[in-house]
Amino acid sequence: MEGEGGGGLAAWALISGYGSRDAIGVNTHVTVLSLPDYKLTSPGITVGLFDRLELSYAWQAFDTGATGAALGVGYGFTFHQNIYSAKLKLTGDAVYDQDSWLPQIAFGIQHKENDRGAVIAAVGGKGSVGTDFYLAATKLFLAQSLLVNATVRETKANQFGLLGFGGDKHNAYSTQFEGSAAYLFSRNFAIGADVRTKPSNLGIAHEGSAYDIFAAWFLNKNFSATLAYADLGNIAIHNHQGGFYVSLQAGF
Repeated sequence: MEGEGGGGLAAWALISGYGSRDAIGVNTHVTVLSLPDYKLTSPGITVGLFDRLELSYAWQAFDTGATGAALGVGYGFTFHQNIYSAKLKLTGDAVYDQDSWLPQIAFGIQHKENDRGAVIAAVGGKGSVGTDFYLAATKLFLAQSLLVNATVRETKANQFGLLGFGGDKHNAYSTQFEGSAAYLFSRNFAIGADVRTKPSNLGIAHEGSAYDIFAAWFLNKNFSATLAYADLGNIAIHNHQGGFYVSLQAGF
């Protein structure tokens, strides 16, 4: 959802693309998430440099539909967010280090800019711009066709930054967890799940953890598609915000 290589909700330590230590890979994607009361659309591009550094950009449009009218900002009021990310592989290799217990580990930064500062302030948010920092560890067990990931994130983001950063309840960085597991049935098909905890900074509603269950098809080396069910919990005045998302990717 945020452009970096990983699951639908969790950042992984893997560097996007098929590029080796001597190559550059480029991935483009578009993701659409349909919830009972909201809709999120997010296209983006990711560049993997020499299997060491990943740079990505994602643009998010969060359509509030009828909720915007209920909150007095207008039907279909839409938050827009730019996400600029960088990820550096620190150590390990998820593919080639099969004889080592050490996972691949990467450090990442995500800088997020939201264009609805006035509305964010009205609901209790302290800012429309924020930066997340994370450390991800990913281990691939090829013999068992299993990938596992754990990520620790420092963030102030409300609903991933879509409702700003910090709030009337809390306005300091908090440590959050992201986890993933995926099973590869074949070279072309995998299923898995993500979980991501989030801070609850705003007094208007408690913000809980997010979950997803996904299935990914790798049509060939260059094209893939992911279908998932995601539960984001409470968003503003609505509970039980779970729905399906589809993500299409092309890589070269």
